[in-house]
Amino acid sequence: MATRFSPKIALVGSGMIGGTVGLLSGLSSLSNNIVFLDVVEGMPAGKALDLAQATTCQDIQCTSTGCSDLSENSEGLKDADIVIVTAGFPRKPGMSRDDLLSKNAEVISNVGRAIGKQCPKAFVICITNPLDVMVSLLQKVSGLPTNRVVGMAGLLDSSRFRYFLAEALKVSVKDVHTMVLGGHGDAMVPVLSATSVNGIPLFTIIEMGMITQKQVDDIVERTRQGGGEIVALLKMGSAFVAPAVCALSMVQAYLRNERRIIPCCAYIDGKYGLKATYGGVPCIIGSNGVEEVLDLKLAGQEKEMFIKSMKDVEDLRANCRKLGFEA
Repeated sequence: MATRFSPKIALVGSGMIGGTVGLLSGLSSLSNNIVFLDVVEGMPAGKALDLAQATTCQDIQCTSTGCSDLSENSEGLKDADIVIVTAGFPRKPGMSRDDLLSKNAEVISNVGRAIGKQCPKAFVICITNPLDVMVSLLQKVSGLPTNRVVGMAGLLDSSRFRYFLAEALKVSVKDVHTMVLGGHGDAMVPVLSATSVNGIPLFTIIEMGMITQKQVDDIVERTRQGGGEIVALLKMGSAFVAPAVCALSMVQAYLRNERRIIPCCAYIDGKYGLKATYGGVPCIIGSNGVEEVLDLKLAGQEKEMFIKSMKDVEDLRANCRKLGFEA
């Protein structure tokens, strides 16, 4: 399927994730019009110039520009087809995603107002933490339809879970299929009942002796702490390559109308027993954004964990509202 003609991709936040998304967008020929935006003076222009100079050495057919204006009059956002939001304060060692609530809510509110004015028809992917609440806040402030504002988290968490399982099983990661649902936090839910290795259910894999239940439980916990593990190792930053690649997969599904089933933070209203909230669920993503939220029938412990995870999201939304933000 062909990519839309010359889509404009606006990267709000020109840090490590934004810079990597810009490079990958150029290399994949998804866009020939990439705009870096950041309030840090010089950073977006520097990232744009760096990418522009890379076009001489690789087959990168794109124009990149930088913009430091994130106000409601931002020309950088004007008429963008895709907006990827990474703006905000990053996690540091010892911090949870929830610790970023008050700092990043103000940032996202400002970004949301600018998006609503300058590119109300865009497909918006938010990566800023605490993710589920920031996506909800971004949608409400921007006024964009719920199917056009999503969060990139479920795909990243699922990718980590897939990698850890493949590593333990000593098989290709291409053969491991799974999904992680619920809030993007310590209570996220790797769905074992929806996990298979080249069609063989994980529970059968356990029965075959290829992996123990204890190993799986440890991998589940490592997945939940996956972001923190990288923060602790880097010490001066957080994960950026995998988040960028996952965000680009969602962009590609949208631009090429792939109708891929992708776990992501999407608007839920009437499914999973939830009303008018955002959380991690499997979605079909195509040219209309989130075209359908799949109502996966969870049972037993998985259902209980999902309910708990979403309760944590709702508690965080309530805290956000207490701070004066309309999440």
